Amino acid sequence: MEHLNLLTVIKPDNYVAFTFFIGTMAMMAASVFFFFELGNTSKDWRTSVLVSGIITFIAAVHYYYMRSYNLETNDSPVFFRYVDWLLTVPLMCVEFYLITKKAGAKVGLLWKLIFASVIMLVAGYWGEAVAKKEAAFWGLISGLAYFWIVWMVWKGEVAQLSKASSPAVQKAIDSLLKFVVIGWGIYPLGYLVGTADGQWYEFCKNWNLNMDIIYNIGDAVNKIGFGLVVYALSRSED
Repeated sequence: MEHLNLLTVIKPDNYVAFTFFIGTMAMMAASVFFFFELGNTSKDWRTSVLVSGIITFIAAVHYYYMRSYNLETNDSPVFFRYVDWLLTVPLMCVEFYLITKKAGAKVGLLWKLIFASVIMLVAGYWGEAVAKKEAAFWGLISGLAYFWIVWMVWKGEVAQLSKASSPAVQKAIDSLLKFVVIGWGIYPLGYLVGTADGQWYEFCKNWNLNMDIIYNIGDAVNKIGFGLVVYALSRSED
């Protein structure tokens, strides 16, 4: 019974747990929407919409658990968040491949993007949870992998393939690029807050900056937004 109370009771001033709750509901609602729309989606885009639903479903399950973890321990669920990202971020890279596949994208592109995303996440986790004294170094490694993905979508292979695609695909790639640049840009802020020390730590504390709230907002914007862009593309291409 005590465990059930911990799962269900959130104090009004516990904004971290509240964002985990909202994140769980939003991700689950998005998953239901994407899964129910599969039957109304053309065969060419069904896999893309399915992947969008899988991304938000995985996130919903993790958010439900992370909410419980946060309520029980009052700590940040760093390990479980990175487990979630190691599953969902590569799937976002799969979306780029699926969208540009019609323009001739090869499987090699998919593996390049996945490899870069794994480097980005592993380095981020190492700096945030294992070697916090070297957080700046590991953050740099993570950042380099991130900027490589941005370059691939902005000027690299993904961008070149999109130019050979339909206007709808080009518009979708442009929208996804904005998510990668602006939306994914939320995460470095969370990393800086989570690894803060010295005067920067005091600044974050004084301004009530919280790593989990920043990460939760970033996840909602990116995972659900990514899926909605893919969904809109599937309709414009019908």
